Amino acid sequence: MTSHPAAKAPLLSFKGLKAALMARTLSAFSSQVQAVAVGWQIYALTHEASALGFVGLAQFLPMVTFIFPAGHAADQYNRRRIVIICQITEAMAALFMALASFQNVVTPVMIYGLVALFGMCRAFEMPAQQTFIPAIVPVSAFPRATALSSSLFQVACIAGPSIGGLLYGLGPTPCYALCAIGFGIAALSTLLMKLSFPSRPRQPVSLAAVFGGIIFLRQNPTMLGALSLDLFAVLLGGATAMLPLYATDILHAGPWGLGLLRAAPAIGALLVAAVLARRPMGHNSGLWMFFSVAVFGVATILFGFSKSIPLSVLALAILGGADVISVMVRSSLVQLGTPDEMRGRVSAVNMLFIGSSNQLGEFESGMLASAVGAVPAVVIGGIGTLAITAIWMALFPGLRKLDRLDDITPQELRKAT
Repeated sequence: MTSHPAAKAPLLSFKGLKAALMARTLSAFSSQVQAVAVGWQIYALTHEASALGFVGLAQFLPMVTFIFPAGHAADQYNRRRIVIICQITEAMAALFMALASFQNVVTPVMIYGLVALFGMCRAFEMPAQQTFIPAIVPVSAFPRATALSSSLFQVACIAGPSIGGLLYGLGPTPCYALCAIGFGIAALSTLLMKLSFPSRPRQPVSLAAVFGGIIFLRQNPTMLGALSLDLFAVLLGGATAMLPLYATDILHAGPWGLGLLRAAPAIGALLVAAVLARRPMGHNSGLWMFFSVAVFGVATILFGFSKSIPLSVLALAILGGADVISVMVRSSLVQLGTPDEMRGRVSAVNMLFIGSSNQLGEFESGMLASAVGAVPAVVIGGIGTLAITAIWMALFPGLRKLDRLDDITPQELRKAT
């Protein structure tokens, strides 16, 4: 393949990319700060562990309910407008909670309402937002842009909980106020983007149109293999759900150790993403994905057996770094291997897979740990990830043979099937 000049051009020289990255990073950062504030506040109001579970459920159910209509909307209407409306709604909701907290009138029902509204907004925002970078950078620069975006996202995941926790020492009001500012600036950044989408034919609302993403994936086994491999890897390898138990009962580390363990996957992901932003993957991307998922499984097993804080942190950092490689291949397949008129709906399925694997993975790990113990549960999950990797290599030869990410097109994927 002949190297395209854009492949080596400075990423921020592409008009609109800086605004797109700022909007996504600020939105992610604000979400992390809000999650800290919501968790602390709901527990302070109820003193019930079940209330924390209901918070996750209140956000997850609206996302699952609206994700397919949201994907259809992203393919039928102005994507930038959808994202701006969602971000402004999020900013106004956070501002309302800041004022309510300042006046000490917040109730659990209000918090559940906030996270439910947030879940619905994210359902519409994320599939539309996922289509921005392919509309800004050429295909040859997309892997680097994805790596940079992932790096900034990991920074938000590290900084958000830390700053949120510090701010909550002053009460929930500053946290929600910061979220309102962050979502507001994200909306302004989205407004300032330079975007160019090809014209998309309007389709009437029907079951076939709304669930078109699933139909498309069934017809593209290479992409389906990548999404489902990541789904099962996260579902089985849900070691992060066990971190409070490991920090308390196995590593005897206390709160500071739990914070270190929680930060470790994001730090590993940040380091690998930073390297990939400068030196993107070349050939054999499919094999790299299978290798990264296998490393994810091995790191999960290593963490499961570890009784040392340094070794546990190292295992989690390797786990997070391996996950970034898998995410990059999957994101490139979804965004570059999907025609523009289908990107919203396919991105919606991708978002559903990610949300389901995270939520169900935590549930699976918790239930298995209660039955057989934490260490066997984590180790079994890692072994299951390795088994899935081997099975998927046999089931999806097109994914195994995937070469360069910057060569991915809908036409090439069809040939691979």
